[in-house]
Amino acid sequence: MKHFAARKVLFCESGMGIEQKGLENMTQQEIVECLLSFINKETSSEDEFNEYALQLFAYQYENNLPYRTYCRQKGKTARTVKTWRDIPAVPINAFKELTLSCTPPEQAERVFMTSGTTKGVRGKHYHPTLKVYDQSMIVNFQKRFMKGRDKIKMGILFPAEEDMPNSSLAHYLALAINVFGTEDSQYFVNRGGLDMDRLLAGLEQAEQSGEPYALLGASFSFVHLFEELAKRGKTFRLPDGSRILDTGGFKNQSREMGLDEFYDALSAYLGVPRRACINMYGMTELSTQFYDNGNETVPSVKSGPHWIRTRVIHPLTGEEMPKGERGVLVHCDLGNFNSVTTILTEDMGVETDDGFRLFGRVQGAEAKGCSIAVEEFIRAAKGMSE
Repeated sequence: MKHFAARKVLFCESGMGIEQKGLENMTQQEIVECLLSFINKETSSEDEFNEYALQLFAYQYENNLPYRTYCRQKGKTARTVKTWRDIPAVPINAFKELTLSCTPPEQAERVFMTSGTTKGVRGKHYHPTLKVYDQSMIVNFQKRFMKGRDKIKMGILFPAEEDMPNSSLAHYLALAINVFGTEDSQYFVNRGGLDMDRLLAGLEQAEQSGEPYALLGASFSFVHLFEELAKRGKTFRLPDGSRILDTGGFKNQSREMGLDEFYDALSAYLGVPRRACINMYGMTELSTQFYDNGNETVPSVKSGPHWIRTRVIHPLTGEEMPKGERGVLVHCDLGNFNSVTTILTEDMGVETDDGFRLFGRVQGAEAKGCSIAVEEFIRAAKGMSE
């Protein structure tokens, strides 16, 4: 495996203190240590982020063969790309067609896989180590969801990690409960589905305890909870300081709800104000998550930590859209050190002063533009063997 191409000396923290390292001499372990140090910083400037992004692009250009082939066809190389905004973005569906990894995939500590589609093809994201993913999640979650608390009693509306070892969300929630949950935190989903009787008993106990409680899980699991509570004519009023985290939306589910309807229902059935109902936006193809600051108004503004940045582009031209105009979201995630930092999503959004607003999946002409991008990437990348 090749190492980082030398561009500039960065400062990384090692066990010996702050040590000056030339990135051309870095092993993967040292790259990981450098990224962990960067994640642990309070913030970073545009220049600092840019330098790390360019270093990672150079590394991925050298070590990720399908990606290098695509970049060359786009006329982009480690020498010509001068800013993170110019790094070629990989469409998320390319993860279903190609192995995007700088290290041999069989050496991965964990492979996260997307949920199946109608074709049954699942995208794969290879992680040679989970150290960067885990630190990214923990630092970000502590700031955006825990907000000063060390521990909180949690209920999880999603299967445990051992039941879904290839699910990034299962791993994310396992980190949440293991690092930030009290010892009496519980999972309420098993192989038989949502254990409604145990969940309702857990909510009743939380209500009576007077201690803040956190309920976290997939958005559609909350919908099943609403239906059961409506059937039983029951509501709860969770104690002050309680909070809710939902994620994933309602794709491929039997029932969809509007955002206002959904957050009104959370507040009405569980007694948690909408400002304490947090939505996490993440994806298998990323190593970092975005959060809002509650959902008093929707769509809420999402934002990420300093090691991920977002652009909004025109789906057909690839040009950046002016702030306030809709386009497709492109994320540059330094946590993706082994695959590709820069991901072209299929999500529509608008840039704001504090982040972006999410407007759901692309439709019509925008969807066609994303499909063309996928075909172009796969055709170019597979051309490496022709």
